[in-house]
Amino acid sequence: MESFQVSNGLNGEAPNPLGNVTTHGHVKTSQAANCHGSLELAVEGDAASEEEDVIEDSATEAAKKKKKKKKPKKKKPASESSVTAAGNPVQTEPPSIPVSKFFPDGVYPEGELVEYKDDNAYRTTSEEKRYLERMQNDMYNDLRKAAEVHRQVRRYAQKTIKPGMAMVDIVELIENGTRTLIEENGLEAGIAFPTGCSLNHCAAHYTPNTGDKTVLQYGDVMKIDFGTQVNGRIVDSAFTMAFDPQFDPLLAAVKDATNTGIREAGIDVRLCDIGAAVQEVMESYEVEINGKSYQVKPIRNLNGHSIGPYQIHAGKTIPIVKGGDQTKMEEGEYFAIETFGSTGKGYVHEDMECSHYGKAFDVGHVPLRLPRAKALLNTINKHFGTLCFCRRYLDRLGESKYLMALKNLVDTGVVNPYPPLCDVRGSYTAQWEHTILLRPTRKEVLSRGDDY
Repeated sequence: MESFQVSNGLNGEAPNPLGNVTTHGHVKTSQAANCHGSLELAVEGDAASEEEDVIEDSATEAAKKKKKKKKPKKKKPASESSVTAAGNPVQTEPPSIPVSKFFPDGVYPEGELVEYKDDNAYRTTSEEKRYLERMQNDMYNDLRKAAEVHRQVRRYAQKTIKPGMAMVDIVELIENGTRTLIEENGLEAGIAFPTGCSLNHCAAHYTPNTGDKTVLQYGDVMKIDFGTQVNGRIVDSAFTMAFDPQFDPLLAAVKDATNTGIREAGIDVRLCDIGAAVQEVMESYEVEINGKSYQVKPIRNLNGHSIGPYQIHAGKTIPIVKGGDQTKMEEGEYFAIETFGSTGKGYVHEDMECSHYGKAFDVGHVPLRLPRAKALLNTINKHFGTLCFCRRYLDRLGESKYLMALKNLVDTGVVNPYPPLCDVRGSYTAQWEHTILLRPTRKEVLSRGDDY
């Protein structure tokens, strides 16, 4: 412990200032005071003061060393993270970030590009054809945005859907994701048609109505068919889910057939030639289910189709069996290439309760007697136009007690019903589908993704 040094004046001499007192680097100055001629010094140096200073200094140094511990930040689970370390957005689970946030420049990625062959090979380098494409960039970009929404929504659906889920929960999972990612805005952007989730022998056009209690089972084969649209430009794509491995050959057969149809499609290709190629591939597969072998059959009365603005079926049909239409595909058209395979008869009929509806595309003015039918038609015109809808969508808009009015619209030809399409009971059906665009220079598979 350091000693104190004190300097003062004695024997009546004028007092001098006290010397500096240093303790652990702190400087303290004490000054002599003269009262009634007597000299009094305030002297620090006793053991108590010394101990007090040491305690004070120790506390000061301890305070310097002591740092406030920051509470560790809770890490967001991967499912909730919205950005990577580099600051790039990452889609959440369930999907909640619009695709526009991933592409701030408003330019969306192209699908799979396929060069034309033979007589159309010149198109790839033709300046004239490239110019025609540049004129359509806005339309192409709308289609690509719709395709990107489809890819992101179905990626989550494929990871999430499991046996034991209610069918209504499955379709709402997909539809809510679509509405969010595409930033639903009336007829400008949104869902193109109701989400199909047809099971087993039912091949198409089934979606649960409100109150449907159907639950997905381990032994089910489910076709998920949904569409997205931006400014009326529709992307239509479908895939099949099965959890029992015995159905894998059935799914593989139909996927191969769809990819064959996409490969054969092109400008000036006859639609019947595509059907013949699809049939040949699909019928080359066999599947064994519960110990019994089946040849996979194409469902001959289900077809692919051309697509137009706000029109899911624009006139041309693409068969999946040989024979039929000699019509050719043309430059600038886009099509839904879809194939259906079955272990049943390979022919579907209408069955079960209807859920899908759509206003007739070219219907003119039809006089309606029922005021309720007129009101319902106004709702349909405002929210769907000529896009397909289902009864759940009307429920969501607050419509009630509309079945009689809906029947009246169907009876007068203003609205078309699209009941579920089924093969024989006990059979299993599968579906795969992509939307392709026949650009002037090359073919673009718009909805192609890492999954299929």
